[in-house]
Amino acid sequence: MQPTLVWLTPTLMALVLWGLGQGFVKKWISEVPPARFCLYFVAAKALVNIGYFLTQEHPPPFAPEGMRFLLVTVFAYVLDGLGWILYFESIVAGPIAIVGTLSAAYPALTVLFAGIFLREKLGAIQYVAVALVIIGCLGLSYAPPDPNAKATRKRWIPFAAAALILWAISQTIVKWSSELPNSNAGNQALFNTFGSMLTLGVYGLLKGRKGVHSVREWTKSFLPMGMLAAGDLGVIIGLARGPASLVSPISGAYPVVTLIFAALVLKERITLLQIVSVTLIVVGIVFSPGLPK
Repeated sequence: MQPTLVWLTPTLMALVLWGLGQGFVKKWISEVPPARFCLYFVAAKALVNIGYFLTQEHPPPFAPEGMRFLLVTVFAYVLDGLGWILYFESIVAGPIAIVGTLSAAYPALTVLFAGIFLREKLGAIQYVAVALVIIGCLGLSYAPPDPNAKATRKRWIPFAAAALILWAISQTIVKWSSELPNSNAGNQALFNTFGSMLTLGVYGLLKGRKGVHSVREWTKSFLPMGMLAAGDLGVIIGLARGPASLVSPISGAYPVVTLIFAALVLKERITLLQIVSVTLIVVGIVFSPGLPK
């Protein structure tokens, strides 16, 4: 049981924090520009990741024998940062309920990439569990057309699709990098911050500096960004200790939490399809570690 808990615990932590973080982003996105969210996201990531790095045992992060791990990991998190930029922009340009939950479909590609490039093998019940999680996430992404809804720009579609692909590639590379010499979760968290600064930080500084930075805005931005950053850390730990083909689908089931948040806090109506989708995801999560031996 212990080996499973080592990676499942931080993965479930990511699921909860990502779900709550996305819920608060959905609540406040109309009050905070996407570039400003990116700027605060980098600040939250630096606080969470560097704090974890300083409190964990780790080899020298810039040792010559670890340069390959450094470069590969930073590159993976540059892709991750680009995905987050596109995600925040797609929320503004498109229907937020669809964009937000559709972002959880990236584990399908991660499982595919992990099987092809990392040669990860799952048991039959685990393949079924992963399929249930993915089907449930896709079910949550569906929303019937609203005839009274205001027309939105179609650019959110390529933005959201590109974010899915970038996140899937990033998580696959992160898992691969965890097997390189000098690999360490603490160093990985530090390099996550570097990749975020090169993407989210640059984008936020270029487009998010203008305007008034009030305490109210800091609160509404830093709270969800801190949750998303802590969720990222949970996935870093999970990928370092468990299979990407399980960590990715489980953590990617965060729309379950977002849906509950939307119902309780945002007072959104929950449909029968959403209830069925949540049930599939929960069943998939329960059986994803496999049957007990």
